[in-house]
Amino acid sequence: MGSLHAGEGTFGWLYTLDLQPKGTWEFEQRLQYNRGQAGGTYDFWQARTEVEYGVNENFQLAGYLNTSYTNAYRNYPATDEYPNGETGGWGVAYPGEGHYRKWRVEGVSLEGIYRLTNPVIDPVGVGLYGEVTLGTVKDEFEARLLLQSNFLDDKLVLATNLVAAVEKIKFVDGETGPESMFDVLFGATYRFANNWTAGMEARYHNDYYGYRYQTHTQRAWFVGPNVHYAEKDWWVTAAWRYQPTGGKCWAPNDGECSGRRVWDSHTKNEFIVKFGMPF
Repeated sequence: MGSLHAGEGTFGWLYTLDLQPKGTWEFEQRLQYNRGQAGGTYDFWQARTEVEYGVNENFQLAGYLNTSYTNAYRNYPATDEYPNGETGGWGVAYPGEGHYRKWRVEGVSLEGIYRLTNPVIDPVGVGLYGEVTLGTVKDEFEARLLLQSNFLDDKLVLATNLVAAVEKIKFVDGETGPESMFDVLFGATYRFANNWTAGMEARYHNDYYGYRYQTHTQRAWFVGPNVHYAEKDWWVTAAWRYQPTGGKCWAPNDGECSGRRVWDSHTKNEFIVKFGMPF
């Protein structure tokens, strides 16, 4: 059976503690596709182009360029004013029912991961993650507590990310919105054949109005499978998450729910493909 290579991203959305070795670089390209909101058409593509560097054996830095494309038409929940649904999208304040299409450079991100304990030699790997994003859609600071345990000679990996973030959302009309978020991401992958792993991952998502978690506005679940393949000099991961019913919204964002699902920047289906190559 093949073993994990340093820096491999075996999950779609979870971060693990498999960091770049000291003095090494890796190029990583992510492409995420979100599809399907309350009605009409909603397609959102986001690309994150990343370069990682291993500062030392337990500390990794990375920089991202973030771009996106939105295609939306009557995707917001129907209202008395717009019975067929209003058109809108992530970072978009677009009154009316017309078709909205836009490509843009969203901004840049700087990320750091520090590993406190290593899951390869310790019962539980623990790490600290921080990311700063500056952009046209939002400014954000995100922190994560990374937890990971490896079993069966590292073939089975269990991982959890506890995620806290504060965001200043920027709308096209010049207005801004203060938001904060708390998520729990967890999953498992198993190396079932040489160079292949597969598993499941889930997200328990919570949005709040205000920078200090003042008002709970959204709650939702996302769950789905992942698959990963690696060679010595490159790897690729694909994953899918589905939003089941059971989500809930509260004021002031209660208009962003329908059919027991949350919308805003969320969709019924989320797909991600990641490609990595050390250099």
